[in-house]
Amino acid sequence: MKYIIAIIKPFKLEEVREALSALGVEGMTITEVKGHGRQKGHTEFYRGAEYKVSFVPKIKLEVAVDSSLADRAVEAIATAGRTNQIGDGKIFVLGLEAATRIRTGESGAAAL
Repeated sequence: MKYIIAIIKPFKLEEVREALSALGVEGMTITEVKGHGRQKGHTEFYRGAEYKVSFVPKIKLEVAVDSSLADRAVEAIATAGRTNQIGDGKIFVLGLEAATRIRTGESGAAAL
């Protein structure tokens, strides 16, 4: 099993969700986060005043998938989340040692 963490632009969330659903990924966790990468934020103008935005709003998406589905899930996230602009985000894939569904007690891939 694999645990995939993706940081994407907020307006791409629905496209990424649809791409993962098409693969059969049923559950995911979404968190609104702020951060910056290499660009270190950006400058904006508000009511004529210039100010620096150090942390950019992003969406953190977390999914647990069977190992056989991981590469396709990463590709789906990358394709649906891509704008070809700076700040498109990152995808991290970690090994998932165990999973248990609390309600039924199922474990392993059956719990996903």
